[in-house]
Amino acid sequence: MARPSKISVYHDLPFAILRYDPQDEWPLRNQLRLLETRLEDSGKEVVTISLADLLWEAIERSEGLDAIFELEREIGFEKAQEQVTTYLSDRDWQPLSDLLAEHMSGLDPEKHIVFLTRAGSMAPAIYYMSKLLDEMHGLTKVTTILFYPGTLSEGNTGLLFMSLKDREVQGNYRVKIYG
Repeated sequence: MARPSKISVYHDLPFAILRYDPQDEWPLRNQLRLLETRLEDSGKEVVTISLADLLWEAIERSEGLDAIFELEREIGFEKAQEQVTTYLSDRDWQPLSDLLAEHMSGLDPEKHIVFLTRAGSMAPAIYYMSKLLDEMHGLTKVTTILFYPGTLSEGNTGLLFMSLKDREVQGNYRVKIYG
């Protein structure tokens, strides 16, 4: 039986969030490559999973991009975005948590670490990262770091995704937040 990672309080939610300023996306990507090398030198194998890639995969497995383009032309951006949210949330389509769990299946918690990147692809309001973490509770034992573009709220009680001022602060994270 694999031992849970030490990054999380919960053994069945081995996630942590590394928060960074959205404008630092490109320097962060460079630093990730260096961190990956250091972890691999210590015997871990890093698996990078792009949320942007999962987003496109979910759309293709659902109705495809053409359906989203058509919806946006006919009804507008917000309705098209809502449809993508439905794809990622509704069990009749392609829930993001199921897709992520599928990509993580077969990974060894003793050997692998997952870097979950490109969360900014879910902006402005496609899918909440707090929802993803809630839905991943119990689905993996592999240590996973979510690289989160945003800012800490006043009092450090929540996160503001992509530092978008019109977004609600999300504070329902049951994982450690670094940065």
